[in-house]
Amino acid sequence: MSYNIQLFRIETKEKEQRLNLENFFENDENLVPFTDQQLKELKEILLQYGYDLTMENQNGFHFNHQDEDFGMVLLTSNGLYFNTSWNRNSIFETGMVASEFTDTGEFSKYDPQNNG
Repeated sequence: MSYNIQLFRIETKEKEQRLNLENFFENDENLVPFTDQQLKELKEILLQYGYDLTMENQNGFHFNHQDEDFGMVLLTSNGLYFNTSWNRNSIFETGMVASEFTDTGEFSKYDPQNNG
């Protein structure tokens, strides 16, 4: 079992609250894409946190961390997806890293396991 945390542009959060659709995040058309500058900065920040870019394909940029408590990350044009083990340390570390991205006010963290 794994734990997932997602990061989107703040405009996606505002749109989700406005539309109030149960399956909002399952439709990519609902997600406001990152700008080229935001994508570049997100990649740089992940590298600063010790994530290694392991693959780039049609799905996006795949990152891994040597410390498995930090899990894996997929960066797409619409979202940043953290996936980690279902244990206290992993959930805490991944949650803290994801929260750091929200400090600028550009992004919003979504935690599907805790209803958003």
